[in-house]
This record gives sequence, C-alpha cells and structure tokens, in this order.
Amino acid sequence: MKKTRIDLHNHTTRCNHAEGTIDEYIQRAIGLGIDIYGFSEHAPMDFDEKYRLPLCDMDAYMTDVLNAKERYKNEIEILLGYEVDWLPGHMDERVLNADVDYLIGSVHFIDKWSFDNPEFISGWENRDIDEIWKAYFEATAAMAASGQFDIAGHLDLIKVFKYLPKQDVRILAAEALKAIKTSNMVLELNAAGLRKPIAEIYPSRALLEEAYALDIPITFASDAHSIEQVGFGYEAASTLAKEVGYTQAVTFKDRDKELVIF
Repeated sequence: MKKTRIDLHNHTTRCNHAEGTIDEYIQRAIGLGIDIYGFSEHAPMDFDEKYRLPLCDMDAYMTDVLNAKERYKNEIEILLGYEVDWLPGHMDERVLNADVDYLIGSVHFIDKWSFDNPEFISGWENRDIDEIWKAYFEATAAMAASGQFDIAGHLDLIKVFKYLPKQDVRILAAEALKAIKTSNMVLELNAAGLRKPIAEIYPSRALLEEAYALDIPITFASDAHSIEQVGFGYEAASTLAKEVGYTQAVTFKDRDKELVIF
C-alpha cells in the first residue's frame, strides 16, 4: 500500500509573521514529495491581533488557498484549515463555523500571557513552573472538551523555552489526553519544537506513548512560517511515531477523518 506524506499545520504571510508566497510553499512541498499539504493560518480573534490573520482577510485567505488547491490539483492535495487559539470569550464564531477541512485547537495563552513568545519570556520569572504547566494542560483539556476542534496543536508547547516541571509530565497531561480521546481528536506530531530551545518534537516521546496507549490517532506538521521550514523534521517525527507503534496517520476532508499509511 502506498505511503502518504502529510503536513497539515502551515502558515502564510497573512499571519504577519511568516515569509513566502502560497505558491512557493506548495512548490517546495511538491519538491519534497509531500502528498497532502494543509494551510492552517492563525485564525482571527479580538486579541493579540498583531500575530494573526485579520478578520477582514478571512475570505481572501480562503480564496487564496482554494484557488491554489485547484491550480495544483494534479500535483498535490491542498487542504484548508485554521489554527485557532483557545481563549474563551475571544474566539470568533465565523472561524469556528467556517467551511474548512479541519480546525487545529492550540493553547498559546495562559491568562492572556503569551508564554511561548520570546517577547514575553520574562513572564516565566517569579512564577511556579509546575503551576504554569498545570494551567497549560488545564487549558488544553478545556479546549479539547469544547468539541470544536479536530486536531490538538503542539500538545506540550509549554516546554518551548526548557522551563521544565518537577512533576511527571505524564501526570500533568493525563486529563488533557483523556479529553482529546473523548472528543475524538487527532494529535499532531509538530516538528517545530526541533527549531526551538527545547530542540524536541511536540509532543515528547513520553506523552506520545501515553497517546498511543489511549489509541489517539496522529497527524504530522512542520508548522512552517517560511519556505525552508516546509516539511521540516518529517523524518524525525515519522520515525518517532513508528518507534512508539503508530503505522497510520490522519488526513481530513470537510472535517471528516481519513486514515493513511505513512
């Protein structure tokens, strides 16, 4: 059976912190032998607007991706999605109800503190690291339990700057993983962590093993914000997945899952 290479979490210049045209991303993906490539732009909301697609550009973004899907239909399958920040009271219903292939639910904020943004790294000072991790996974569990998302984005993003907890991360993440399972969500193996101070895929092997034990399906993501990041770390991520026991990954169409061999 043919192996399928998937990369579902990628950005465009419309988020204001990425470089390169949609065509350049797609051509790079084709060159790497990626079969299914998804754009999942940082979704609009009325908070932290500097780092995301403006609400007024939603239609233009979707049109850009759908036009590209048609242009390249004989070379690669292009999917349309959003990465939605879990921030109750600020998410937009137009995003949550958008006509897309999938929605990634991600936690980038704890009480509106952007913990993974180098601009706000000072927020780690004078805080209890274990309490930060606990709050992060509580937010992740709430995101999953909402039932609004298809993919759990970079599950342990909280480790990005190597501020690590004393408590066992498997205990800290247990309820979040259960919520992901209960909500029938997919877990992405996001290679962007290899580009960060932690130098590790999201999630860690320990958490991926917990996910496998719960029979939580996976997908793959390079989280590209530039052309050279397309397909980044796929070999490492797919090798890790196979070592843990996975043989299949999930792709989407109109919010429905499809299993493929990777």
